[in-house]
Amino acid sequence: MSGIPQWYDDARAPGVWTGVQVCVTGIALSGSAAARALAARGASVTVVDGRDGPAERTRADELAALGIEVRLGGGTELPDGTELVVTSPGWRPDQPLLAAALAADVPVWGEVELAWRLRDPAVPWLGVTGTNGKTTTVEMLASILGAAGLRTVAAGNVGLPLVDAVLAEPPYDVLAVEVSSFQLHWMSTVEFSAAAVLNVADDHVDWHGSAAAYAADKASVWRGAGVIVVNADDAPASGLAATVARPIVSFTLAEPTAGQLGLRDGWLVDAWRPATTSVAAAQDAEGVTDDGPDRGTGGVRLVEVAAVRPPGPHNVANALAAAALARAHGVSAESVREGLRSFTPGGHRIAHVATVAGVDYVNDSKATNPHAATASLHSYAHVVWVAGGLAKGARFDELVATTAGRLRGVVLIGRDRQAIAEALERHAPDVPVVEVTGTDTGVMDDVVRAAAALAVPGDTVLLAPACASMDMFRDYAARGDAFADAVRSLDDRSTAPGPVA
Repeated sequence: MSGIPQWYDDARAPGVWTGVQVCVTGIALSGSAAARALAARGASVTVVDGRDGPAERTRADELAALGIEVRLGGGTELPDGTELVVTSPGWRPDQPLLAAALAADVPVWGEVELAWRLRDPAVPWLGVTGTNGKTTTVEMLASILGAAGLRTVAAGNVGLPLVDAVLAEPPYDVLAVEVSSFQLHWMSTVEFSAAAVLNVADDHVDWHGSAAAYAADKASVWRGAGVIVVNADDAPASGLAATVARPIVSFTLAEPTAGQLGLRDGWLVDAWRPATTSVAAAQDAEGVTDDGPDRGTGGVRLVEVAAVRPPGPHNVANALAAAALARAHGVSAESVREGLRSFTPGGHRIAHVATVAGVDYVNDSKATNPHAATASLHSYAHVVWVAGGLAKGARFDELVATTAGRLRGVVLIGRDRQAIAEALERHAPDVPVVEVTGTDTGVMDDVVRAAAALAVPGDTVLLAPACASMDMFRDYAARGDAFADAVRSLDDRSTAPGPVA
């Protein structure tokens, strides 16, 4: 880039975008939001996307009505005269258009970076990243902030595109921001007021090129952060935090030490922020006499472990992370308690579908990698595990080795099911395995019937695929819906299924 244009240093200045040639890669939610925002500021925007289906054409028509050029079915060439590329998170760095832009010294921003530059600097961002648990944590955080009376929204990699969030009227008081490793890769100036890394496990290695590069992108969420939050129970995440020369707030599922959030006597406890008089008064009103500063440790009770939804130790950890971020923003213990008690989980996360013939059927289709599936499997004593899909370069030996004692049986689907089958043969050779080889979405009926045949009363049939879904389904939600529909088709139910969350 020859010279530094004004829009690069001051994207909010009036008129700086007029005539600037911008290429937006990807026409999905974040790409469309970026294109609309830039066009509204006078930029000359071209959107490219290699797909050319009905959804893409509908969005193309909407953008074209705003004077935005759209090129579908290609996207491999950098448009002539491009001064800035704003890329959607799914585009790999080695994609030809992005590689050409970088080679030509054309800046490449992600939609998160663009949103940061267009934001009102008075509105703080609270960031959440990690291999697993990001969406649940950021939605818990938004619930807590809302309980504190703050206008907020879960945005970024979940919910509202960040460009739309920062330009909303009236403005938000604070943003709860989920950021994926893809989004972090294309961020250079974003600084969260507080940011958490929940966990780090091998994932998306095919996109980042190596596990080390993936971890480095995760750690970049802390760049410039005012408060650094990390999972003390996750060795890789804690290892990354150890390289940061700033104070760290950690959370743990064990008894907290000073400066931590953790668990004590069935409660989530904050031993980092001291209790206030109003907190103690509210707790006394609930009939709990020791919720104020715990003698000797300086902790304050936040909420009962039993109130955390979805259930499971990993979601308790997510709740601790959300509480730490909220407390970093100055939210009271009362609001943390209210926000977590009233939180409604998103879909396809440890969602009970039905109990049929004494067997529970649980949809955790959101468990799209081995780390997430491991946490899910550890939530149940005896499991018929439904797994498989796109492995994204992941390995399954540690997952199987640590959960083999819980497995009643396994039903495998999807393109990369053989990799899981081989791990089962190595580490759980006595566990019966059924492979269902169909590739259409209707195959889930066969999957559920096979799982039901392996289960006995008291078991849980758990869809926790440890893989992405796109080899057979539109997304993880479609996979979860297909599972729930197949469960509902079973006969001899002992209870009617509730709605799938």
